[in-house]
Amino acid sequence: MDTVALVLLFLVNAGTLVQVKATANLTALYGETIVMPCNGGAPPPEDLMFIKWKYEKDDGTPGDLLIKQARSDQATVQATDGYAQRVSIDRDFSLLITQASLKDQRTFTCMVVSDTNLMEYPASVVVYKKPSSVQIMDKSKLLQKDKLTVGTCVVAEANPAATIKWRKNGQLLEDDQKSVVITNHLKLDRETGLSTVLSSLQYAATKEDADAIFACAATHTLINQETELEPFPIHYPSEQVTLQIMSQPPIIEGDNVTLKCTADGNPPPRSFFFHIKGAKMLVENSDNYTVTAINREDTGEYKCSLVDNEKVEASKNIVVSYLDLSLSPTGEVVKKVGETLSVKIEKSTSGDAKELWKKNGKMVKRPEFSNLTFADAGDYVCEVSMTGLTRRQSFQLVIEGKPLITSLTKYRAADGKDTVLTCEAEGVPKPQIQWSINNTIKEESSYINGKVIHKITIVPKENLTVTCNVSNRLGQHAETISVSSGKLMLVNYLVGSIYDPIPAKIQAGPDLLLICDVLVKSKSKVVYFKLYPRNEYKTSNLMFLLYNYEAI
Repeated sequence: MDTVALVLLFLVNAGTLVQVKATANLTALYGETIVMPCNGGAPPPEDLMFIKWKYEKDDGTPGDLLIKQARSDQATVQATDGYAQRVSIDRDFSLLITQASLKDQRTFTCMVVSDTNLMEYPASVVVYKKPSSVQIMDKSKLLQKDKLTVGTCVVAEANPAATIKWRKNGQLLEDDQKSVVITNHLKLDRETGLSTVLSSLQYAATKEDADAIFACAATHTLINQETELEPFPIHYPSEQVTLQIMSQPPIIEGDNVTLKCTADGNPPPRSFFFHIKGAKMLVENSDNYTVTAINREDTGEYKCSLVDNEKVEASKNIVVSYLDLSLSPTGEVVKKVGETLSVKIEKSTSGDAKELWKKNGKMVKRPEFSNLTFADAGDYVCEVSMTGLTRRQSFQLVIEGKPLITSLTKYRAADGKDTVLTCEAEGVPKPQIQWSINNTIKEESSYINGKVIHKITIVPKENLTVTCNVSNRLGQHAETISVSSGKLMLVNYLVGSIYDPIPAKIQAGPDLLLICDVLVKSKSKVVYFKLYPRNEYKTSNLMFLLYNYEAI
């Protein structure tokens, strides 16, 4: 029997009471050194003999660790198991255990032996270890309406075991065994005793979850940690279909019209049924169908539907705009003066149309010809229009007729000597003009829209009768006009008085003002005029001029 045993035996025989204090609780960290104070670190008694540390074995029996005499600087390790290399004692008699593990979760007792007492101070050790990792495994690539595993959250190698919660957009998910199913599993490492918790989340997604963020929240005595997942692509079936007419309205007969079908599912379907005039057309790997050269008979309802569910469909009505115009006559129309011409127009339209007529580029009413004249000749255009459509038809009306002189006039030229004769006539084909006088000094001629104008300038030396003759292949017409030589005779200079009121003034020359005042008009057509100097006619001498009335 060793010395310590003898001392203990002696104390017991001497009636010394062994006092056991309440068990203290001590927390240690996995892998760290456990520091276990004796009696909470209180100083030992003055009559201390020695301090001994012991522990409770797995089978409940006590096991010795080490002993330190009060008068010795070195402790004696008594352990013969794994503790032999891991235990030591410091100057304050605290027990030190290196490389703490879950196997150290037991009761250790500090025995304090003095000359008068034997005290025991037990301490229960709990070893904590924070998770080595928190990660999400088996992540899904997508989510859809049928429940799919979002992922498995793994909180590895912890003590005590961590708890796991799942969140979506920060809100806690509860297992309802319907749209949300959470399955937890605990794995215990037989060697280390550490716990690994696995939590799998199954979730039935909807289209509203397109940007949802799922997170695994791990709660442990030492740490709280949350790990997020990137938003998943959400796959859900189409519930609604939309049909678009890609061509801009109005749709004109002959246009190519493209129909586009889209659905709200994800991923969007790539094949559709297009219902065209009662026929069902399957279009694969495309969402559009083109109706080429659409015609008026194609007006009606068009549909598209899902291939896997034809009840999900959409429809659009298409109205094909058309405009037909028929005009009679067209092209060049040749008529004679006095004849009639019937103008007929027929039109067929898909809507309200506006009718306009133009003659030679100017707006006119719809023409009616009951008695054609030269004035009716011209280019006629009928224009019928509606939104997006315009049709035009035209005819060129030519009116033929024998010539007709419409005007034969004369006037004195600016020099006061020459006389200008003008003959105006209508006729188609173009009339030829001949004058009965040859000594012309100037000629001018024009022919526009069936009207000919011919001017000649002459110097009559005596009174003449001049004839204008116009002719074409349909006939001829002639008119005459009298022309005077226009001689002016000065009769006399007289001093006279001013006549009042002053008659209308006519410019006669640069220095004289001619005041037309008929004094005497005889049967021989002799007219007398008064002539006054400019600005002095009230006091000037009166001069009488005799002028032949027929001269101008």
